[in-house]
This record gives sequence, C-alpha cells and structure tokens, in this order.
Amino acid sequence: MSQISVAEFQALIDSELPLVKLFGMRTEAIGHGRASLRMHFNPDLIRPGGTIAGPALMALADATLYAVVLGMIGKVELAVTTSLNINFLRKPPQADVIAEGRILKLGKRLAVGEVLLYSEGNDEPVAHVTGTYSIPPLPDNR
Repeated sequence: MSQISVAEFQALIDSELPLVKLFGMRTEAIGHGRASLRMHFNPDLIRPGGTIAGPALMALADATLYAVVLGMIGKVELAVTTSLNINFLRKPPQADVIAEGRILKLGKRLAVGEVLLYSEGNDEPVAHVTGTYSIPPLPDNR
C-alpha cells in the first residue's frame, strides 16, 4: 500500500515544484514502490529536430522517481535526487509522455529506482532512466 495518495503527491509537487505546471505533469498512479506520471504534450517543449526536449523528459523522470520514493516512505519532502542517468532510446513523437517508475532498492538512507518513458500509444520506450534519492533520517516511528 502506498504511503502517499495521488492527490497528496500532486498537491505537493504543484505547490513546491514550479516546473510541474510548466511541463504539464499529472500523477496517474502511486503504489508501494511504483508510480506513473504523464506529461501532456506542449509544443513549447519541442526542440530543433521536432522532438521533445531532453530536460523536460528528465524532469518527468525525476518527478516520477520522487513519487516512487514517497510511495514507499511517505511525505518526506527532503528526500532529494542524488543522481539521475538517462538513456534516450528513440525520438519521441509529439504526444503525451507516460512515465512508469519502480523501486529497485530501498535502504535507510538511499533509494534506487528506474523509470521507463513512453509516448502515448506506443509500447516501445523512448528513454530509460535510473536514479538515486537520498533519504533524510526518519523518526523511529516510521
């Protein structure tokens, strides 16, 4: 069972991460160790060559990993990214991007996860992302 609801997570990122609104990110699902977010297509995010800009894809992946981690540990706002690696696999079409994230390992101080990014309506991933989050010391009752 998730330690944070979709509504709670969306409210958190809407209020604390201004890029969420700019990039049109919406939380679709959060489970224990899994999360799914969507970035609505925005022509302002197209770079030369007609593809969605890499920084927007990276931001979506990072937000998805944040959801994955908070789904495991609850609302811990100071859980922060310590590393993020993205491999662009193919050119995403001009469509919504769906992010599917999952936890690979959760420790006391670090969480490692991965995200696959897909274009809406396509089963082949456009990017594969791995990342690590630092988790601040939690109270003993968590």
